[in-house]
Amino acid sequence: MKTPLIILILLLLTTSVFAGSTQSNVSGSNTAIEGGYTSESTTTYESGSESSSTTTNTTNSDIKSAPPSAAAPSYNSMTQDVCAVGISAGIQTFGIGISGGKHVIDKNCERLKLARILNDFGMKVAAVALLCQDERVFESMIQAGTPCPIDGKIGKEAKILWSKYDHERPDYKVYVKRMEDRKKADELEQIEMTKEFERIEAEKIKEEAKKMKKIEWKDPK
Repeated sequence: MKTPLIILILLLLTTSVFAGSTQSNVSGSNTAIEGGYTSESTTTYESGSESSSTTTNTTNSDIKSAPPSAAAPSYNSMTQDVCAVGISAGIQTFGIGISGGKHVIDKNCERLKLARILNDFGMKVAAVALLCQDERVFESMIQAGTPCPIDGKIGKEAKILWSKYDHERPDYKVYVKRMEDRKKADELEQIEMTKEFERIEAEKIKEEAKKMKKIEWKDPK
């Protein structure tokens, strides 16, 4: 009889367990807060002694996630004979992502291909004239003493026309700057030469003055 009575008393004296949990979600962040877990228990023994225990557990967690990545589109020229280069870019934020792409024409590639075709057809002067549209080629031809063709003229005749219509040069801006630098250098050289001539002239005058002092004049008898 005593055993069922003791069990009944224990069930009546035992307290319930309560737990609380909250969670909040934000774009790119997942924060979970768990806490408020409290457990209490009381045990009464037959002899009248008591045993009490209390447990409190609180857990906080903060999880952040990176935004998804934006994939830039790819470009394929589909053939090796097309002078096109594909470019693409993309940007991604937490709220929105943007990506795009396009293709651009490589002018130097086209120039080389066209010049090669003209040369294969026997049009060598035309091929050289096409390559001369590049300012580097034009400058190298000038430095080599073989100016690029212009208006059907080559050699010395082409050089005369390029001097007359220098604004048509593909390297006109570089050419003008180089001519200005050369003009400044020539002016500085002229100034130095003038100073040197003046110095020589001054020394010459001093030498003549010294010679004049050494001459002795005698009165005629």
